This record gives sequence, C-alpha cells and structure tokens, in this order.
Amino acid sequence: MKLLVLAVVLSLAATDPNWSRFRGPNGTGIAETSALPAEFGPDKNVVWKATVPTGHSSPVLTATQIFMTGIDGEKLVVFGLDRATGKEQWRNEVPRRLKGRLENVNGAASPSPVTDGTNVYAFFQDFGLVAYTAAGKELWRLPLGPFNMFYGFGASPIVVDGTLLLPVDQDTGSYLLGVDAKTGKQRYKVDRPGVISGYSTPTVYEPKGAPKQILIPESFQLSAYDVKDGHRVWWVRGLACEMKSVASIEGDTAWINGWGFSQNQPGTQIPTISWEEGLKVYDKNKDGKIAPDEATGGPEPRLDRMLRPAAGFPAFDANRDGFLDAGDWAIMRAMLGAENGLLAIKLGGKGDMTEGAVKWKYTRPVPQVPSTLLYKGVLFMVNDSGILLSIDPATGNVLKQGRLKGAIDKYFASPIGADGKVFLISQDGTASVVDAKGEWEVLSVNPLGDEVFATPAIADGKIYLRTKSTLYAFAAPSR
Repeated sequence: MKLLVLAVVLSLAATDPNWSRFRGPNGTGIAETSALPAEFGPDKNVVWKATVPTGHSSPVLTATQIFMTGIDGEKLVVFGLDRATGKEQWRNEVPRRLKGRLENVNGAASPSPVTDGTNVYAFFQDFGLVAYTAAGKELWRLPLGPFNMFYGFGASPIVVDGTLLLPVDQDTGSYLLGVDAKTGKQRYKVDRPGVISGYSTPTVYEPKGAPKQILIPESFQLSAYDVKDGHRVWWVRGLACEMKSVASIEGDTAWINGWGFSQNQPGTQIPTISWEEGLKVYDKNKDGKIAPDEATGGPEPRLDRMLRPAAGFPAFDANRDGFLDAGDWAIMRAMLGAENGLLAIKLGGKGDMTEGAVKWKYTRPVPQVPSTLLYKGVLFMVNDSGILLSIDPATGNVLKQGRLKGAIDKYFASPIGADGKVFLISQDGTASVVDAKGEWEVLSVNPLGDEVFATPAIADGKIYLRTKSTLYAFAAPSR
C-alpha cells in the first residue's frame, strides 16, 4: 500500500519536468537534471541575463518559455521570455483595481504564476486572476478582492486537471476558489470558517483508489480538499497559527514547518483569559470592546505586552476596526495557544484525523517563510541567520546542524534540490550550495550582488534565478 501511494506521489512530480508552478513539480522543489554548476554569479557560468521588473514571485517554465510577474513602478505586469535567450517576448499590464495591505517585506507581485505548458495564469491581490496564451493574448480575467491578510497575499495558484485553484486564507471570510482554467468561470467557492491569514501554496495528494486532493497548510491545521468539488475531506490539527511554507510530501507522509510568534515556542506560551474576564480587566470605558490603550493592568504582564499596537494587537484585530471584540479575542487565544514547529503528518482518511496522525514534531525554532526540502532521503531546513539543518525524515532526529558561513542573513527563498546538490539563497543575495547528504558540506558560497526573495527554478541543466532586478540563467561551461 505504502509503495503504491509513494509511486502515485512521485508520478505527480515526474509529469512536471518544466517547473510549471511555485517550487516546481508538485511543489517539491526538486528537479531531475544533471551537470548543474556549484559556482555561479553575475560574471560566472552565466548563459544569459535579463533585466526584469521587481517582484518576489518565482519564474515558471514551459519547454520554450519563461513566465513571470512583477511590478514596474506602480504597474502590475505579466511577461514572457524566451527560455533559450532570455529575450522578452511580451509584456502585459494588469489593472491595479485595489491597493491591498502589505506588511514587512511583502510585495504586490509575490504570488508566482502557474502554467499548464501552454497558457499562463497569474494572480495579484490588487486585481485578481488573469490568463494569457503563450503569445501573450489575454484569454480571460476574473477580478477578486479586496482581501484581508495581515501581511498581504502570499499563496500562489496551481492548476490540477483543468481547474485553477487558489486558497484565500484571510482573517475574515476565507475560502477555496476553483476556476475553469480554459474559461475563467467559477466552478466552486468553498467557505472555510475558522481559517485566518495564511500564505501557503497547496500541493497535490492522490490516495490509492480515491480522487485527487489538494493539501493546504492552514492556520492550526492541515486540510485536504477534493479537487473536483472543493469539499474538505480530512484534516489534522496542531499546526502553527500562521502558515507560509509548502508541505513536503512523499508516500503517506507530509512534513510541514510553521511559525507564528516567538511566544509560540513550546513551553513559552503566554497564558490567556476568557473574553468575559478580559472585559472585566481591560474594558476601561465599559463599551463592550477593548481598545489598544485599554490593554493594561491584566493578570499576566506578557499578555499586556502582546496586546500593544506595536506587538500583536493589529494581528488579533481581524476586521481591522481598531478594537477587539469577542471574535477577535477567540482568535487571539487560539493564536497564542498554538505551537511553532516542524511536524511529520500521516496523510489520508476522512474527517478529523488528528489522533495518531502526527508521527513526530521538532520543537526547536523553525523558519518563518522557507519550506523544507525532502531530497535524497534527507529533510533540509534553513533558518534565519543561515543555520542549515539536515533531519532524518523518519524520526525527526537532527543529522547535522551548522551555520552557512558567509550567508548569515534572513531567508525568504526556499531551498531547492537537483544533481545531488541543495541550493539556498539568502535575502542579501548569497547563494550557498551544499551536497545533498545528511552530513552535508558546503560546496560553494556565491555572492549575487542583489537581493533575492524568489525561489529559483531548475530544469534542463540550468538554474533560473531571480534577483531584485535581474533574471539569470546559469549553467556549467559545457552547456
């Protein structure tokens, strides 16, 4: 049974040789290719380079083209490039209908596009969905929003069997959208109560003898939804309050890392009180709600500090009205009660599968944004400050932990693997390459001279890497 499920999951990856979505074949971050360079940079092993608009989204590939999104000044753009030369073939502006909330370093062009091998589909939080042919002709558009995510939109759409799927995880009114990829007509819109802001892109899971499902790491839980009609099939509780990573899956197991607040580290959680007690303590003017300047004098000083405007208050205020009500308070208690960590979760079932589904949990600090990489039988994870861990995926035991010298920085790009190598790129544009082993060693450290937020794409012996201003194609000299 396990071998059959493993074969199905691996076949999903094998059918996507051209890196058609965020993190490539089924979101694995793995490419089946060889002869990749360990050393590369602005003047080393460059096949071509192209000046591109800024954007945090990743490039996606067909056999002959590269599709990207970006922001040019205040303009939202989708564009296509020739994969062999990097020459821009077309560029289309997308109307900027809205001006969505963006916090921290998020940008207006963060979600990556997706391609079915011919057409390209892009999403912007300030517009919605739009589809183009390979030649740049618009097929359809579907305005959406406004959206209510604390950091702004981060999840990317995917295409499964002709359905374009977009998870909208927001603080009010979350839903899963299924759209006919050919026409742009809505197939379903499934409400997801209890789901708050999230930024994770789904992966596909196909259990033996059952329809395809998509896995979405949501706030507090992993949920599986039927691709055909969008109904929720099963779920496992225990995830962090705010999910950004893509699940690594193999066989009947998913590995998922999540981080909310530093106060969500196991053993350091802040005790909370009921809404009724909260009103007694904090509602100084007795109007039935709590304002930021009222959140003092509670029984737990750490909770007082978390309720300050400069701390957690804006995240707890789900409808952004400047006050906390009973619903906001419930969200606050759930968020502060959640735990950060990396979990190995058994997949499949029906309904609530929480009991017995968590195989192991790693409770030391995990990344804010980057996903894990399961490659060559090893689970790789990079934390801020350039700390790289290799983990036994069966047991959760750390095989090696070390700092990537010369690459001490924040990480937003997720690690990717190919040719027996793992590629890790920091925000400041330092690309580290290590060998894909439990006892990994650094093969090279390559300065790129520009910031990097986008996860690279790999295919056909080339690395397609986007910096803040440039898209590079790197390859070994023989290519």
